[in-house]
Amino acid sequence: MITIRNEKESDYKKVEEITRKAFYNLYIPGCVEHYLVHIMRNHEDFIPELDFVIEKDNEIIGNIMYTKSKLVEECGKEKQIITFGPVCILPKYQRMGYGKMLLEYSFTKALEMGYDVIVIFGSPSNYVSVGFQCCKKYHVCAENGKYPTAMLVKELKQNALQGKKWIYYDSPVMNIDEKDAEHFDECLEKMDKKYQTSQEEFYIYSHSFVE
Repeated sequence: MITIRNEKESDYKKVEEITRKAFYNLYIPGCVEHYLVHIMRNHEDFIPELDFVIEKDNEIIGNIMYTKSKLVEECGKEKQIITFGPVCILPKYQRMGYGKMLLEYSFTKALEMGYDVIVIFGSPSNYVSVGFQCCKKYHVCAENGKYPTAMLVKELKQNALQGKKWIYYDSPVMNIDEKDAEHFDECLEKMDKKYQTSQEEFYIYSHSFVE
């Protein structure tokens, strides 16, 4: 039986454990995503209504969290949008459709709340199947005017971006202090930091741009 519901305070520790297991050594040796989850809940940009866990047979196996972000037109006009991350599924349940189920559920709820655009940073191979496209197709660029390969855009409502040119700004909560994250990790169950090939893939995506 699969259930998707809002996260409760009693879930916090479990969700952080799942996030840590899902991301450990994926992008860097170790990870910081569980620390981001830990601090995000108290940030003004956090959207608790879009904080969901997915349960299989009453066991939490994944989570998705959203924060407010914004797009700014060339003329300076701002548009409030949203960003998700981290989103995770326990490793043993990955590639079984649970992540897609969680994503699509959250998209429906976000649209119901009046949000019409989502911008994320992630591997295109993970997100094009749920409607994300290259940021350049929507004229959404980073602050430096470039179009990062890993920056992806989804319109929840067709023509929400109206073909205008936009600059993306995420929430300050995403600017994690790595030393604070390391200190937080020291208090948790020891896991071995190591290199794996997904880290090189992440490096390539995070340092490349669409021309």
